[in-house]
Amino acid sequence: MGKGGRGKGGYPWWEHIKPKDGGGSWQNETAAPRKAPSGPLSGLQKHLQGLEGRQYPSYKDLCGGGWDIEQRSMTVFFDRVQGDAYAPPSWIRARVPMSAAKFPPAYVTESRIRNTALCDFVTRVLSDRLRGGGGTDWTQVVQGGGWSGSKGGDLQIDTPGQYVLERSSVVAKAEFIEARVTLALPARGRSIEGYRAADIVGGLCEAVEGSLFYKSLDAAALQSHIEAVEDQDALRKQLSGLGLVAFVGNGAILPRKSGVDDRPMTTKDSPNLVTFESPTSMEVTVSLPHAGDVTGMGIQKGVTLIVGGGFHGKSTLLQGTGLHFSKKPGNVAEAGMKFDSEAEALQLGIYNKVPGDGREHVVCDPQAVKIRAEDGRSVKSADISPFINNLPFGKQTQQFSTGDASGSTSQAANIVEALEVGCTTLLVDEDTCATNFMIRDEKMKALVAPDKEPITAFVCKVRSLLEEQGVSTVLVVGGSGDFFSVADSVIMMDEYVANDVTKRAREIGQKSAPPTQAAFGKVARRRLQPSGLAADGKVAARSLRCIQYGDTEVELSCVEQLVEISQARAIGDALQLLGDGHLVKGGRPLTSVMSDLEQQIHAEGKPVGEQGLDSLSRFREPCPFYA
Repeated sequence: MGKGGRGKGGYPWWEHIKPKDGGGSWQNETAAPRKAPSGPLSGLQKHLQGLEGRQYPSYKDLCGGGWDIEQRSMTVFFDRVQGDAYAPPSWIRARVPMSAAKFPPAYVTESRIRNTALCDFVTRVLSDRLRGGGGTDWTQVVQGGGWSGSKGGDLQIDTPGQYVLERSSVVAKAEFIEARVTLALPARGRSIEGYRAADIVGGLCEAVEGSLFYKSLDAAALQSHIEAVEDQDALRKQLSGLGLVAFVGNGAILPRKSGVDDRPMTTKDSPNLVTFESPTSMEVTVSLPHAGDVTGMGIQKGVTLIVGGGFHGKSTLLQGTGLHFSKKPGNVAEAGMKFDSEAEALQLGIYNKVPGDGREHVVCDPQAVKIRAEDGRSVKSADISPFINNLPFGKQTQQFSTGDASGSTSQAANIVEALEVGCTTLLVDEDTCATNFMIRDEKMKALVAPDKEPITAFVCKVRSLLEEQGVSTVLVVGGSGDFFSVADSVIMMDEYVANDVTKRAREIGQKSAPPTQAAFGKVARRRLQPSGLAADGKVAARSLRCIQYGDTEVELSCVEQLVEISQARAIGDALQLLGDGHLVKGGRPLTSVMSDLEQQIHAEGKPVGEQGLDSLSRFREPCPFYA
């Protein structure tokens, strides 16, 4: 892929951006050299030119109010200005009054999901323009030249991938729409490059003019984007009323291009690509606001197994991330292909996707949580007694703590913690589970007496989890048939084709004694003390999978449902907000704290577009990189 950000998002945004007359072609594979934006200089640009050659701290003069760009009907704010060229980049907002932007009120204020879809679309278009859509790639980083060489000058925005998430990168309200970006203010040594900064700000204003005004966008493409997202949201909201925990639409494309490319696989990538088709016995038809009637496989509440041979697509259905599969004669895996399972699509069904992703009609219970073992994780005061009891030397498990949990202990903790905050569906893949936590066969029971085994296997609790707690389970299994007798539905993936084999699985399960079912027990409700969350030092998301929280590294590699680093940033700042005593005054139940935090983010009772993720920022200024 070339410049322009087209390697992300899976949707041809560049086809829906109206080019300015005389603008250079940006379909080229190499970025055009930077050139000064056309048109008269704004007061902001003249001010920046006046800073040429001055010491870097003079950039601080940019703060303290908005800079009106009257000829473009926008205002630019410098919220945070870096102290030197090597510091984290400056935060900038470009605001357009809604009276000038003229987006339909139906998109902005009538529905939160429409507002989210609008902001997502605008973010994608603005990102593409900054990356070359206007003829110049303003995101290029200048490097080299040593101390006295030119440095900085790149504009960055939180560029989305395949998922339509609520973000802080673009915010639309009744009064205005604004974009948040970062700019590494340019310099040579410690001397300001004012003329270069003026050109960059002009480039930002041109990009904003081409993306934050309704007249600049392809209205039909924007409407299609909003309707596709609204349909997904409506489909997900219908699940519970239909008695379902998940839905997979016929024709869905579950496999991704590669392990590092989350766009949908095409027949060009694999001529034997298999699209999803539901078994007739499991077909459900739902009516959506815009797409009309859609038919696919409905997964009922209860215990559902996904079975099949290796490389036949079990985990791809559950997980649905960027992993290949292809139907090949003789079931031989293509060289170099990475296979994953049928369960993958479901765990990301909590998110809406961009049009053209292939998984637009793959949704699951929004309270579904992917569960796995997590060797070495820390556990604090968790009641794991529903699964683990009678530890050696009388150690109690009602308030269990450890800094280095085993596979089985960590999986037990992950389940009870998910239940504590309202999980209603567990998504489980045996490949990432502790075997001794999942099952215990008759031979092992004969050798190790039950009173010597602290672990009650998950197979003995899965029914009581449903009947006592109302929690469903979708489980990928390939090595044990012990779950057959406790399952409500069994789906077999055979060469990536789904088959309903529930009846046959029950017949097989009846040939042996079913696992003894035990009462689940209570779900404990822990109380949160703000002092326990206080960060001793800097808080930063080092990557999607790691948050530096003071002196502690919060490892997120096993939280498989996170998809973008901006989510990790929001999590880190939310924890710090709680640690500072916000929302937590003394010990409060964790569920109550989480509910209040969610209400604060969603600005319950306030107009659509108000507050939102900005409420997580510990500063007066909104963070540009939350999701």
